[in-house]
Amino acid sequence: MQLADLTIVFDLDGTLVDTAPDLAAATNHALASAGLTPLTVAQLRPLIGHGSRVMLDAGLRHHGLSLREPELSALHERFFAYYADHVAVSSQPYAGVRELLEALRRAGTRLAVCTNKYEHLSRALLHQLDLAPLFASIAGRDTFPVCKPDPGHLTGTIERAGGRVGAAVMVGDSEIDIATAKAAQVPSIAVTFGYTPRPVHEFAPDATIDDYAEFMAALARVRVPAA
Repeated sequence: MQLADLTIVFDLDGTLVDTAPDLAAATNHALASAGLTPLTVAQLRPLIGHGSRVMLDAGLRHHGLSLREPELSALHERFFAYYADHVAVSSQPYAGVRELLEALRRAGTRLAVCTNKYEHLSRALLHQLDLAPLFASIAGRDTFPVCKPDPGHLTGTIERAGGRVGAAVMVGDSEIDIATAKAAQVPSIAVTFGYTPRPVHEFAPDATIDDYAEFMAALARVRVPAA
């Protein structure tokens, strides 16, 4: 299958962009509002794929605390208010991402983002990193009625990009990404440098890469069903 026939869908956090520093800063800002000392980026990194509430809960548990509603929601709102204003302070695309995306676009490939980050935050991040124009579709956790691991999130993203599910590939860093691709019957490529707490190969993606320099070779190994 030619590159021009493909739609390649990327997860965002831990796949395209290393967002851990800014997510940790937002988590620690919210924790500080409750009088708590910060956690390190290393402590929070494995939790990023599970969302902000999990990171905040981990911070509370680290201090031997737990909060109930409405206090927990208030903490969550402080996280989002800070993160929205600091979404790309230290976040950076992984090495080789920009060059790869531009090369794929030149080849006529449709590119899309399917992330469980909220759509407005995803767009803000990608705009500030000057990556947003490269994508035909950017779908967050609130774009459709469902989100990953529901396959409808991925298939909806592909269709919104003008592609076909039978000619698509999912690229991600987590069990959720790979499970979503399997449920949608879309081949997957997993990056090994993301935020998963377990080695990504354990989730049986169709290919894995340690660096984006390996992406085109992995893409050639992935069998995309003829449509």
